[in-house]
Amino acid sequence: MTVTVVEQDVIPPGAEEEALRVPVTRAYRFELVKLVSQWRVRLLLLVCWTAPGLFVAAVDQQGTLPSDTLFGRWMHTTGWAGPLVVLGFAGSWALPLLVSVVAGDVFAAEDRLGTWRHLLVAVRSPRRIFWAKTLAALTALVLLVAGLVASGVAGGVAAVGNRPLVGIDGHLLTPSDAAGKVLLAWACALVPTLALAAIGLLGSVVLGRSPMGLLVPALLAVAMQLAQMLPLPVALRLALPGYAFVCWNGLFAAPTQLGELLVALAVSLAWIVVATAVAYRLFLRRDFTNATDDGTGRRAGVLAILPLAALLALTFGVIAAATPSTGSGITQAKVQQSVATAFAHLYRMQTAQLNRPAVTEAQLRATATCDRSDGQVDPVGAGNDWRCVITWHLPGTTAPGNAVYQLNIASNGRIEADGDGPKEVNGYFLVHTPAGDAPNPLWQFDGNVELLPTSPKG
Repeated sequence: MTVTVVEQDVIPPGAEEEALRVPVTRAYRFELVKLVSQWRVRLLLLVCWTAPGLFVAAVDQQGTLPSDTLFGRWMHTTGWAGPLVVLGFAGSWALPLLVSVVAGDVFAAEDRLGTWRHLLVAVRSPRRIFWAKTLAALTALVLLVAGLVASGVAGGVAAVGNRPLVGIDGHLLTPSDAAGKVLLAWACALVPTLALAAIGLLGSVVLGRSPMGLLVPALLAVAMQLAQMLPLPVALRLALPGYAFVCWNGLFAAPTQLGELLVALAVSLAWIVVATAVAYRLFLRRDFTNATDDGTGRRAGVLAILPLAALLALTFGVIAAATPSTGSGITQAKVQQSVATAFAHLYRMQTAQLNRPAVTEAQLRATATCDRSDGQVDPVGAGNDWRCVITWHLPGTTAPGNAVYQLNIASNGRIEADGDGPKEVNGYFLVHTPAGDAPNPLWQFDGNVELLPTSPKG
């Protein structure tokens, strides 16, 4: 009699437990459904997908415009100005609040409800739980931002029309070019939004059931806004994770000003990686068998803050070494060049409105002479005491033209120029054209100063 030996598969240690774990995709779907089922997230989705369009359409029915907002004075002229006005507001307030509600509570909610043990029994992997929650929060934020973009664009184009957009330096963008740059500007704003989200995830992991986790992204955004108002060095300003919220306007210049934007996006990506990695590490080190352990504690706080502080110092040092620019980055030469360029572009636009003989920028030879406080203050840095005298030449005339502008220059390099005469050029909001009254492009206009050095003279 022969004996047949049947070999059986030997299950390696831990393989059975691994087979019982829920895949990340299933955990992700569960977390996303759980997140979207919250009433406050549904309300935010409704607001983001409707409010910007209603706002842009409402402004179109008003006689006044938000002229103090970038691109606000063009909201009656083109539908592509509306989503940019919405972006300016969203970067300052709306996006940080959205991040606080979504990412600042994604882990803390489990602490308040006491559901960590149930979740661990179901998923059987803290790693999968972390990535499922992170991806769910990311998806919700992308949906919210997409709503802001879609609603703003739809409202602007429907209310005003698909018309050319005046750029930050006065040059005219075709509707297709404007559409592409509007979408690109919003895509750039998504990167610092995710940086705040990563910090919000870290705060949610560290602070546990404390409500302070919800406030971390919003408080950080307010702190960064206050810091942008201070006379900080350019390198430190760029090292902040939210600077991409305010430097996207360089996309609307000709040639495109990409230096600051690329640096700001790289910094935001670095904050995303570091903050997410620290949150992941602290989450895996947590003792879920202890019902009183919710992640809070001095040690957890130190372990969370030190890497971010080190990242800020490192990025500041790298940017300072790679772009040796000291001070504010706003110099007299840069201001004069920006103002003269914008004026030349807009003067040609006014010439076309009034059906005057066409003139080229080479023929105009526009120049600007700018100072601060009538020469009593060094012509550098931000302030509302700048004054410029612009000189230009017309073919067939010997006497040059002159126009005066009062400037308000923000710390991020944005210029607001307000006409101060002569009245025939920039004295009135409207100009009388053969087709009727139209906005005077030279009454007020915007400009932009690149803070980073652009040449050996900059």
